[in-house]
Amino acid sequence: MPAARTPKGRAPHRRNEEARLAVLHAADDLLVERGFGGVSVEGIAARAGVAKQTIYRWWPSKVDILLDTLIQDADRKLVVPDTGTSVERVTRYLRDLVKFLTRDDAGKVLLALIGEAQHDAETAKVFHERYLTPRRRQERTMLAGHAKTDADAALDALVGPVVYRALTGAPIPPKFVAGLVAATLG
Repeated sequence: MPAARTPKGRAPHRRNEEARLAVLHAADDLLVERGFGGVSVEGIAARAGVAKQTIYRWWPSKVDILLDTLIQDADRKLVVPDTGTSVERVTRYLRDLVKFLTRDDAGKVLLALIGEAQHDAETAKVFHERYLTPRRRQERTMLAGHAKTDADAALDALVGPVVYRALTGAPIPPKFVAGLVAATLG
């Protein structure tokens, strides 16, 4: 009996990097232009120039696409500092978080996913698993060595007000960040 032959060409499960990036950029652009409700897999496919089936082969939903966009951008643009004192690391991170949330399209993705997680339990679950839990693990490292600090409570007190202000469109001046750090870390 002859051996089974593998068809020539790409393996069907392997992502084409150019198409993957086109999909991520399209999702990001559409979210900024139209908001979460204006993003659809059909719209992403059309903007990216790929078939809708290609998207569904790689991602189960628009939330998963947006999460991939967020994770990729946050890993590049919202790096958790690993040098300096804990106060210096946290201050630097919060300043970067403010810029990310208020000036970067990826920050709009983060805010949109936070908003959607309030209304959809599955989005909340996936958002926690794929972004919030790993991000919190990274953020905790900034507080390593800080005397008797409950890291999660401190991070909630530091990050929460910044995210709240970004969600509501309130200004987030540098002195606000400095005040949070001083009040929380002393």
